[in-house]
Amino acid sequence: MKPITPCLWFDGVAEEAARFYTGIFPDSGIDTVVHYGPEVPDQEGRVLTVGFRLNGQPWTALNGGPAFTLSEAISMEVHCESVEEVDRYWDALVDGGVEQPCGWLKDRYGVSWQVIPPGVREWLTSPDAEARSRVARAVYATHGKLDAVALEKAYRG
Repeated sequence: MKPITPCLWFDGVAEEAARFYTGIFPDSGIDTVVHYGPEVPDQEGRVLTVGFRLNGQPWTALNGGPAFTLSEAISMEVHCESVEEVDRYWDALVDGGVEQPCGWLKDRYGVSWQVIPPGVREWLTSPDAEARSRVARAVYATHGKLDAVALEKAYRG
């Protein structure tokens, strides 16, 4: 089976967004750019879809028009291996976007992201219910980037 490919719906900025994302993540690049043909005369020559890779994962960006918009109902998780990675990805993705509660951000194109520090997944699934609760409360109290040091401190009590 081929990989399941996320398709992000944009209104005229699909190629720009794909170039933005591929500039942030390793093993990334633009693979295909497909243009509208004469069957859609008012869009002919404009970009229809962009096939691209982020960290080796295939994605599609579609210029579908204004009928639908992106929302927080779907978000992209970036699981980082270091605090430096958190800082790098957070700073790049939030540039032109907005910080949101619980360590989320919405980028300049309206895509929601969670940039997750190392350890957080394990702490939130720990068999220690009190430690889990402390970490969850710290996450819920955060507006903007998650602080790995503060979350570890909450975990340890």
